[in-house]
Amino acid sequence: MTIDYLPWNCPARLAGQVCLRDTDGELTHAEVARRVEAAAEQFAAAGVGRGDVVAVMLPNRVELLLGLMAAWRLGAAATPVNPVFTPNEAGYQITDSGAKLLLGAADPGADYGVPVLAVDELSASPFGTLPVPDTRLDDLALLIYTSGSTGRPKGVMLDHANLVAMATSIGEVLKLSPDDNCLLVLPLFHVNAILVSGLAPIMAGAQVTILPRFAPDTFLAAVSRYRATYFSAVPAIYARLAELPAGQLGDTSSVRFAVCGAAPVPVGLLERSESRFGFPIIEGYGLTEGTCASAINPLDGPRKPGTVGVALPGQQVAAMRADGSFAAAGERGEVVVKGPNVMRGYLGRPEATAETVVDSWLHTGDVGILDEDGYLTIVDRIKDMIIRGGENIYPKEIESVLARHGAVLEAAVIGVPHEIYGEVPVAYVVTYPDARVTADELLAHCRGQLTKVKIPTAVRIVPALPKNAVGKTDKPALRASRG
Repeated sequence: MTIDYLPWNCPARLAGQVCLRDTDGELTHAEVARRVEAAAEQFAAAGVGRGDVVAVMLPNRVELLLGLMAAWRLGAAATPVNPVFTPNEAGYQITDSGAKLLLGAADPGADYGVPVLAVDELSASPFGTLPVPDTRLDDLALLIYTSGSTGRPKGVMLDHANLVAMATSIGEVLKLSPDDNCLLVLPLFHVNAILVSGLAPIMAGAQVTILPRFAPDTFLAAVSRYRATYFSAVPAIYARLAELPAGQLGDTSSVRFAVCGAAPVPVGLLERSESRFGFPIIEGYGLTEGTCASAINPLDGPRKPGTVGVALPGQQVAAMRADGSFAAAGERGEVVVKGPNVMRGYLGRPEATAETVVDSWLHTGDVGILDEDGYLTIVDRIKDMIIRGGENIYPKEIESVLARHGAVLEAAVIGVPHEIYGEVPVAYVVTYPDARVTADELLAHCRGQLTKVKIPTAVRIVPALPKNAVGKTDKPALRASRG
């Protein structure tokens, strides 16, 4: 098995074809290989070698993918960092991952404790100083950080075998070919963008066109300009597109299909979007610990709106009862996944890994039902995770930030429905009896510690939080009583 998304493994017949582009220009497969080699030389000069980690903190642009590949050229791993993270959030990830180098925009006001290579200083011409590539399937490739029950993000370890398995199965089910051009609009610090919109099309010899961010009018203009054949998005994007007047829909005739994932999507929104734009929207399901995707509605086979489809090739998806037995068709159970896509584990957290991967089955924390044809419907979430416009938000992380304020005795964060984003976080806070603090002051405290998407839309100061029989905050009761 070869790692076909690595540029030095690209077939010679594709060398002159466009591989990557963004709003600043485009690169052929051969140019990508040269740029990656040059960047890898710079990484090596900074002390990066096999087994090390490079942090990449950039907005969507071709250099972000070049940085990942340059790390892989040396047998190192990469950890993509959200470019709008506060120094507190970014510093934690960089330190926890053990990164030896940060590729990012120059920020003289931040000190992350590692050397910084400014993106504008990346070389475009290699000197030929590196040995022959020796990137292996069992090399750690990505450290993607996802928050957990402790309130501190955990590094999900994905090796190249994980990435190859995912990119191969995505390419197979979506029938990707060199004729495709994927419009990449989701943020590249997520596995969805890296795998479904990045490595899978590169592996198929297709083009990847990277947009810096989503805006309805510019997105549709890009679809038309670049003749995109597919894209992957989240429900919030389709909701924004569905709001556009009929006269602003543009030319979407080049699009074969679109993918929708990251959060449940109403059937009505899917139907409205498909009727407006004229291409199928394929709903799927997965999580970072499973290298992005585990189920998807078939592109050409029967599609069942309201479900997230069937297991991807090479994977098993099941519903498991609390006693560890498998649920029957039509019966609820925890969604579990098995296959070569399952993560290596959480970095430095063997206990959390052992709780999540049991007998090779990845426990997702989601409740689902499989029908007799193997189509999965997600019906609930065991965990308290909030999905805001496709972004996973973990209440414990917000609660931990609020708890660091001197006036806060207790804090609980829940998701409340939102017309556009699906859910947004709202915080309930109990203060010390003699404390004097306002909701606005607590929101300002959050803004200094959290990315904008994680900041609660409201902070409500209450006399007490509901508790269950063992003294824990009763979030179901809090949700039922919100107002």
